[in-house]
Amino acid sequence: MADTLDPANLRAVFKAYDVRGTVPDQVDENLARATGAAFVRVTGAATVVVGHDMRPSSPGMAAAFADGASVAGADVVMIGLASTDQLYFASGHLGHPGAMFTASHNPAQYNGIKMCRTEAQPIGMETGLADIRDLVEEGVKPHGGARGEISERDVLDAYAAHLLGLAPVEGRRLKVVVDAGNGMAGHTAPAVFERLWDAVELIPLYFELDGTFPNHEANPIEAENLRDLQARVLAEGADVGLAFDGDADRCFVVDEQGRAVSPSTLTALIATRELAKEPGATVIHNLITSRAVPEIVAERGGTAVRTRVGHSYIKATMAETGAIFGGEHSGHFYFRDFWRADSGMLAALHTLAALAETDRPLSGLLAEYERYVVSGEINSTVADQRAVMAEIEAAYAGADGVTTDRLDGLTVTHADWAFNVRPSNTEPLLRLNAEGRDEATMAQVRDRVLAEIRRDR
Repeated sequence: MADTLDPANLRAVFKAYDVRGTVPDQVDENLARATGAAFVRVTGAATVVVGHDMRPSSPGMAAAFADGASVAGADVVMIGLASTDQLYFASGHLGHPGAMFTASHNPAQYNGIKMCRTEAQPIGMETGLADIRDLVEEGVKPHGGARGEISERDVLDAYAAHLLGLAPVEGRRLKVVVDAGNGMAGHTAPAVFERLWDAVELIPLYFELDGTFPNHEANPIEAENLRDLQARVLAEGADVGLAFDGDADRCFVVDEQGRAVSPSTLTALIATRELAKEPGATVIHNLITSRAVPEIVAERGGTAVRTRVGHSYIKATMAETGAIFGGEHSGHFYFRDFWRADSGMLAALHTLAALAETDRPLSGLLAEYERYVVSGEINSTVADQRAVMAEIEAAYAGADGVTTDRLDGLTVTHADWAFNVRPSNTEPLLRLNAEGRDEATMAQVRDRVLAEIRRDR
C-alpha cells in the first residue's frame, strides 16, 4: 500500500471540491482517519455527521474518519448507508457539519470524501479544504481532552418525509421507471416511493446496492448509461424514467418516448414551479445551461443570475442573493429550502409533481421549455489550453452581433447560437458546449469551433 499521507499524493487527491482517488493506492483508511481529525480542527465541530455509499471500501473508511474525529474531541453521528443528499439533509436537519464517503459516478476502484459545514454549507479548496489538506500533511497534534462519543442514527424516513413535504406528488397516477445504477438511489428511492404508492407505480431497475457496478457505470450524463432505462420505459409504456448517479445527488430524466431530457429543460421547469410559489424570486443558473433558462425565468417574473460552473459558486451565489433555486447543465439541482444543497431526488419529485398535474405526456409538458438545440459537453485534448482559447476568441471578436466574455472559460453569444469553451482544472482538456435555434445551426457552430480546437498546430 502506498503512503497515502505523502505530500504529492495529498495534492493529487484533494480536489477542488472533495477528496477523490483510487483505493488503496491513493485513498485508504489511514487518510480517512487523518482527514477526520483535521476536519474537526479546521471546522471546530463539536459533532460531525458521517454517511457512506455502497462501495466495498466505504464502511471502513467512514469508520476510520469517525475514529479520527472522535480522537480530536468531536462526537460523531453515524447515519450509515446514505445518498449524498441524505447526508446534506442530516447536516441541515441535525445542525452539524458532515462527511460523506463516496466517489459519486466514478468507477468501482475509486472512493473519496465530500465534506460540508453545518447546514450543508460547502467546503471547497477556497473554503477550508486546503486547510484540511495542509493539516493532514503536517499531522494533527493530540487533542489532549476527552475523546468524543460515536453513535448511530437512522435519518432515512425523516429525509423522505422532508422531500415529499417540499414537492408533493398529487394528481393522476404515474408509471415510473427508476434506474439506480446499483448506486444509492437503490437505498433512498424505496423510502421515498413507498410513501407514493397511491400516486406512482414504481418499476425498479438495478436497485441492488453494488459498488462494483455490474450493469453499467452510475454516470447518467453519458448516453450509453441511459440505454437500459430508455428501453425499459418504452417496453413498459411508462410515463417517465429517472436515472441517478452513484451517490444519487444527480438526476437525469427520460420522457415517455425514451428521449433523454436536457438538464437545462428540467432547470427551466423546476424554476417555473418555484417561481409560482414565490413570485419575483431569484434563480441561479451556470453559464452552460441553455439560454432558455434565463429567458423563461424572466418571462415568469423572476430574476436570473448567471454563475461559473461548480457547486461552490452556485451555493455561494444562492446565499448572497437569497435565490430560491439553482440548476446546472450537469444534472445538479439546488434548493433554498433544502439548505441550498443539491438533491437528485427532490428534482425527480418536482418532475413527477409537474407531470401528475397535467394530462399531457412528459414530452408535451416539456416542449415549452425546449427552445434551443444543445450539443452536450464535448471534450478535446489540448496541449496549450490558454493559447487555443485566445485563438478562438480572436476569431469571433468583433464579428457582427457577437459578444464574448470570460466569466468561466470563453463564452461567445449570438442571437441564433452560443457556445462556451472551458479548460478542465485537472486534465489537458477543453470542454465545448454549443447551442443553436435549430439542429443545423447548432451543428454548424459546434463543428466550426471543434475544427479550431482540434486543428494541427
